[in-house]
Amino acid sequence: MKATIESLFVALTISIILPAALYAEEASAPARAMNLRDAIDSALERNENIIIERESLDSAIFAIDGARGAYDPLLRLDLAWRSATTPVNSSFSGAPEGELAPENETTEAGASLSQLLGTGGSVSVLAGSSRATTDGEFAFLSPAYEARFGVELRQPLLRDRTIDSARLSVRASQADRDRAEGALRREVSQTIADVERAYWIFVATRRAITVQEDAVALASKQLDDTMSRIESGVAPETEAAQPRAELERRRGDLLATKEAAARAETALKRLILGDDTSAWSERLEPVEDITVEVQPIDAASEMDRALASRPELDVVDGTIARRKLESDFADDRIRPALDLVLSYDRFGLAGSPNAAGSGIPGLPGDVPADLEGNVGDAFGQLTDGDFDDARVALQLSVPIGNRSARAGAEIARNALAQAEAERTRVRKAIRAEVLDAVAATETAGARIDAARAAREAAEVQLMAEKERYDAGLSITFLVLTRQNDLAAARLAEIRALTDYRTARTELARATGSLLQERGIELE
Repeated sequence: MKATIESLFVALTISIILPAALYAEEASAPARAMNLRDAIDSALERNENIIIERESLDSAIFAIDGARGAYDPLLRLDLAWRSATTPVNSSFSGAPEGELAPENETTEAGASLSQLLGTGGSVSVLAGSSRATTDGEFAFLSPAYEARFGVELRQPLLRDRTIDSARLSVRASQADRDRAEGALRREVSQTIADVERAYWIFVATRRAITVQEDAVALASKQLDDTMSRIESGVAPETEAAQPRAELERRRGDLLATKEAAARAETALKRLILGDDTSAWSERLEPVEDITVEVQPIDAASEMDRALASRPELDVVDGTIARRKLESDFADDRIRPALDLVLSYDRFGLAGSPNAAGSGIPGLPGDVPADLEGNVGDAFGQLTDGDFDDARVALQLSVPIGNRSARAGAEIARNALAQAEAERTRVRKAIRAEVLDAVAATETAGARIDAARAAREAAEVQLMAEKERYDAGLSITFLVLTRQNDLAAARLAEIRALTDYRTARTELARATGSLLQERGIELE
């Protein structure tokens, strides 16, 4: 039994002395005064979640530029050489005597520039030339130079007229950007709310330490008064047991409060500090006053503000916009494709008479004078416009059944309906959050007056009880009880003030006005 009591005493001693030693070591660390705005700015600069959302927003912005890249002109260059001896199943192969086929050699060069239009159509400009030699007897020219220049316009009239893959990508990227911006605002707002909540809890625990220290001082003073009475013979020695026990209990409460303050400080550091080891070893000293004036609240106005300002609605609206685009695109896939094609080409041809050619009775044997020349003459014919090709066409493509497109359209409509239902759910949740925040704020505000009145009454009761005790009309138990009542009333007032501070923060977050009220703008 004695060993058990000794073990209990050792454990109790360690539980009281060790936290006190730790707190004394922390109190000796350098202190850094910090107001609430400094804490918020530090968190906004270093918070990992904000960094992640900011990078997501940057990626979404770059994605818009990437999607617009579909409208970048496409330049294509072609250069080719070919030598072919292909047998011809005809008596008129034109092959030299003793050969089964003529030998053709061609060198080609070409360039084209294509541009996608905002109407879903496309325009292409092409130019090219070639040099061909042959030993075939039917060819007029060898070498022969050909030149070509043309333009083609293709415009969808049904499918892809109002939306196509490129426009879907650009508009969807813009919706994703809006959604990412809403997510960043939501994270910033939540971070500010978390920092303010942690800051005021830290301030409250530091004020609670003062209350507990005052309670310890009162208990120590009461023990001294009791010991004076015992020494003067007015009270028996057993009278000292109660104030001594109460003193040790209050010391234990003080140590527990100091530990709570240390934990509150660590929670705040976790929100506002980065990975700098030296900053974590600093002791924070809050400088803000927890007292606050209670302000009236208009629940209807706060709800309207929330439905107009909450970033969660920007996120869900961005999702709806994207789902709407995807649904429109899927519906467009059901339509048949009808394209209008307009093209115009000019050609040029020049060269030297084919030395291997042989006249065939009944066919022209002389090379027309207009065709004799070099590659420059071939390009010169392009300006003359003697050889051209104009084309107007309608191309219709009708998928039979088109089950894949119809199924995709139904799936897209289902996704849109889900997104709209999610928006309704979010709006209902926002209304509920605002009403809860209003109720909590009003209750906390009312508690402040009640807690202040209770604390003032407890002060009067303690003073009266102490006067009765000094006059010999009261006992130690009643004085200690009044002291405990005062400490409890002071702590209750601190809790009420803290609850009101955090409730105001939560109300600002719930209404989406926290950034505006704190004067914070997102770049």
